[in-house]
Amino acid sequence: MNTSTSASTSKTEPKADAKSESKTGSATEAAYKIDSHTQKLVDEIKQLSKKRNAVILAHNYQIPIIQDIADFVGDSLGLSQQAAKTSAETIVFCGVHFMAETAAILCPTKRVLIPDLEAGCSLAESIDLAGLVAWKAEHPNAVVVSYVNTTAEIKALSDYCCTSGNALKIVQSIPEDKEILFLPDQFLGSWVQKMTGRKNMHIWMGECHVHAAVHPSKIDEKMKEHPDAELLIHPECGCLTPYLDRVARNAPDSKDVLKVASTEGMLKLATTSSAKKFVVATEVGILHRLKKENPEKEFLPISSEMSCQFMKMITLEKLHRSLVEDVFHVTVPEETASKARLAIERMISIF
Repeated sequence: MNTSTSASTSKTEPKADAKSESKTGSATEAAYKIDSHTQKLVDEIKQLSKKRNAVILAHNYQIPIIQDIADFVGDSLGLSQQAAKTSAETIVFCGVHFMAETAAILCPTKRVLIPDLEAGCSLAESIDLAGLVAWKAEHPNAVVVSYVNTTAEIKALSDYCCTSGNALKIVQSIPEDKEILFLPDQFLGSWVQKMTGRKNMHIWMGECHVHAAVHPSKIDEKMKEHPDAELLIHPECGCLTPYLDRVARNAPDSKDVLKVASTEGMLKLATTSSAKKFVVATEVGILHRLKKENPEKEFLPISSEMSCQFMKMITLEKLHRSLVEDVFHVTVPEETASKARLAIERMISIF
């Protein structure tokens, strides 16, 4: 289980230099401190995981100590790929509920646990079944592309799922004469539409409350403070489309220091770039792994407020309880799962 990983995930070990229970996150997701209580939890989690033949998956937005104790850390695409191919009997998903649901759909014979059932997603909640059914009725021949940040019910009515890491490739794989319904993130959808030039693509007006709050003026302010930095920006950001438009109009050469990418894409760009400083426009949890994998480089959050309270609900104590008490079991009805599985399998095959 504790092996090297694919390009889309990272295997990590806890470090003894930081602060464990940052429940709301911080500007830097900085250091946690391993005291005797924390070390005991870490040791017991490792023992329990081995005893149960469990794999611990953690999203890039989790608090640092959860990332460091996980068997694999990555974005939604990478973690879905790991879930699909794991030989473990139990998957403990340190992320939000739709991620655990996706793992349960891909791995119907495995036990999937999430340490906190309340770890939801504002973006996933921005579309419901009735809304999608009505939208499909208005466009009966359209191909439905659902962002992975959706419930199992929504995925079951979709032709493709996608992540921010492969949304562009998935839309490009669909014949140009096919109408597309893209949901639920309006900013990711707008970016994909801009990059592909699709005219027959309809976009649901949902948003992630964390990414939608970023205004273009925040980018201007931060880049003015750090003119030598590269900008890494997530396509869910509400500022992306207006900022890209303005860059194209006023400073076409500045595109060289602007990189639009998923969290995993940001990690690759930061590693390969010659730049020594980066301004990062996404949830602050990614800063821990960025700094860990590039200790010689500087990473600055676009805003210290870009912290998802749902991602920060998973703590070391809750992970320990999950393994001890076998909670909380995430299941998806087989009728729903069988319909959603094809869309998800298409997602993990295109990257």
